[in-house]
This record gives sequence, structure tokens and C-alpha cells, in this order.
Amino acid sequence: MIPFGEKVAGYDIPVLNEREIRAAAGILFLATYTSLMFILFDGNFIPVKFVLTFFLLDLLIRVLISPRYAPMLIAGRLIVRKQHPEYVGAPQKRFAWSIGIVLSSVMFYLFIVVNVYGPVTGVICLVCLLFLFFEAAFGICLGCVFYPWFFKKKIQYCPGEVCEKQHYQHVSGRQVLVLALFVAAILPAVYILKQHYSKPPHAMFRHAQ
Repeated sequence: MIPFGEKVAGYDIPVLNEREIRAAAGILFLATYTSLMFILFDGNFIPVKFVLTFFLLDLLIRVLISPRYAPMLIAGRLIVRKQHPEYVGAPQKRFAWSIGIVLSSVMFYLFIVVNVYGPVTGVICLVCLLFLFFEAAFGICLGCVFYPWFFKKKIQYCPGEVCEKQHYQHVSGRQVLVLALFVAAILPAVYILKQHYSKPPHAMFRHAQ
């Protein structure tokens, strides 16, 4: 039996390196997003079928065999190998990846076995992209949020120590106001600048006529 996670001194439970997990999520997000662009702009479903197959296989290896042999996690480790590890609890990650297996299995059945697409596949793709983006960009494991709903054990060693910390970084009212004003200014800015921005660019070094 291959243990799930690594035993590291100072940690009570098996852990995983959050940095390599985020790197792997970033790779998968880029691959999934690019394949969806092929569908949106070219109607080409071939890339997403390949990405979905590799995505599901990678998750199956993580959960059923060991994360240390999952190709995307190995790639992630190679990318961040010079960074200091940030260890997080392995149990909640295994649960989150199990959710990913369920979602990607449904997608595999619909896209590849039945060869159909529709609102269901669209929603699942968006959910997967959301999960991957939050993991890669913010270090937030959305799948881990549901872990306490099914297990009574307390979650340990969350990214950023959000499980243990009681005092969070303060965001002032002024900062929230600035963000709100920035978001509110986007729509009128688009309307005002649309005509100018819609002009096609010309080559920087075009030949003189």
C-alpha cells in the first residue's frame, strides 16, 4: 500500500505540498481554458476531449494510487522545486480530488462515450474551471470547503493556516470603497472608450507607401 501524502516531522497527519498543487492546478486550468476556446471560436471539440481524458487519468492516479505519481503534480513539483514547501493536510485534498473525479467522469461519459454536449457539460466545465482558478490563483480549495459536511474530523493544515488563525488581514472600509468605485466605473468606461478602442491596430514597422 502506497501512503497518501507525506509524513513530515512536526505534522500530525500526512500532508501535501500546496505549492506544487497550485502549480498543477494552473497547468490544468490553462489546458482546460484553451481547449474551451477552441470550442467557442472554432467549434473544435477534439482538444477538450484529450484534456478531459488526461485530467481524469491524473485525478485517478492521485486518489487511487498516490499523488507522488500523478503526472501534473510531478510537473508542478519540477516547477516549484526551488521554493520552500507549504504543507497542507492530505485528507481534505483527497476528498476535493474525489469531487473532481466525479465531475470529470460525468464529462468523460457525456463528451467521449456518448459524444454529446449541452447545458450540463457547460455548467460542469465552468465549475471545474472555477475550482482550478481558485486553487491556482488564490490558494483556496473550494472542494475542501465541503469536507466538514461529510467528516466530523477537524480540518488541519489548511492553505494560509485559515483553519487555525483567528485574526485575518484587515481590509479597511476605504479599500472596499475604492474597489466598489473601480468596479462601478468599468461599465461607463467601456461605453466611453469603446469607439476609440475598437479601431484596429496597425503594424509598428509597416512599410511606407
